[in-house]
Amino acid sequence: MLDTYARRITALQQRVAALDLGGAIIGTGAELAYLTGSWSTSHERLTALVVPPVGYARLFAPVTDASAVAVVGDIPGVVVETWRDGNEPYARIADLLADGPVALGSSLTADHVLRLQMAGEMGETVLAADVLSDVFAVKEQEEVAELEKAARAIDAVHSAVPELLVPGKTERDVADQLEQLILKEHATVDFVIVGSGPNGANPHHDFSDRVLEPGDPVVVDIGGSLASGYHSDCTRTYAVESMPDRAFVAAYDELRAAQLEALLTARPGMTAGELDAVARGRINHAGYGVNFSHRLGHGIGLALHEPPFLVSGSDTVLQEGMVFSIEPGIYVPGQWGMRIEDIVVLEAHGARPLNLAPKNLLG
Repeated sequence: MLDTYARRITALQQRVAALDLGGAIIGTGAELAYLTGSWSTSHERLTALVVPPVGYARLFAPVTDASAVAVVGDIPGVVVETWRDGNEPYARIADLLADGPVALGSSLTADHVLRLQMAGEMGETVLAADVLSDVFAVKEQEEVAELEKAARAIDAVHSAVPELLVPGKTERDVADQLEQLILKEHATVDFVIVGSGPNGANPHHDFSDRVLEPGDPVVVDIGGSLASGYHSDCTRTYAVESMPDRAFVAAYDELRAAQLEALLTARPGMTAGELDAVARGRINHAGYGVNFSHRLGHGIGLALHEPPFLVSGSDTVLQEGMVFSIEPGIYVPGQWGMRIEDIVVLEAHGARPLNLAPKNLLG
């Protein structure tokens, strides 16, 4: 893996130089893990990888965390520099940067950014995930393979959901069982959403003590992480024991059609905003436009939510190798909600779904 990390950092550095950036500063989290394999955190102390347009990349870390990041120094082209309290590295980092905008990693907090700006003439800053999307958002074959594995794992959990949705159980009962099932297929549980009846109208409801009733629609959105760090994320909408009313079923048919249209339309070269408009246009035409209250989707990888974000008006160009969700929803406050979510990989001729769990209301 050391050669893989060296290749990724070299690609980042080449992109920094091509865009005439002064450098990139990447904080802890998924972006640093992608580039170095390190998930080390140092709380309020700064740990950051600094990649100038030319020369060695340098990982700055507090001496208290030296052992946790030592292996990063084995990556060709990377030097680890430790620092002690009272001798913070902000001025040293500023000195390494060239003229031009500086790309900042998404996890860097305001306290570190402000101190970097005060330490030197850093000038304009841009979000690394935006200007360096070729590096972070376009997945390598090995990454796609991990995301396929994660998708199969969460599909296996969804296959058990219909049997769990029994009248008399609470959302919390179902969520507890889902957590155990996720752990059978993943290293960790990321989240569990079980939104029945009116609770389904809240896209980010988690679960409650509401008791399931026959005919209830239930939004089940679940995800976990593999040992490799790659995430799963998949939503299905179910019905408890019997079909909901005709109005719900008619809306669900429109939702399925909107999601399918987006799946079939996705192509490299179109923008994220254009793809969002495909599903949104179908839902608008069905009369539920005001009830589709969120973006169409998000990227996924070592972070659960990462670029590209499929949001109205976005001019981000979708590229072959990007992996993202397509998840339209319809939410009627006080009544019900519905959402369908698949993770897809964008290939030369279109989007290939990684999630294959059925989308029937009764499983």
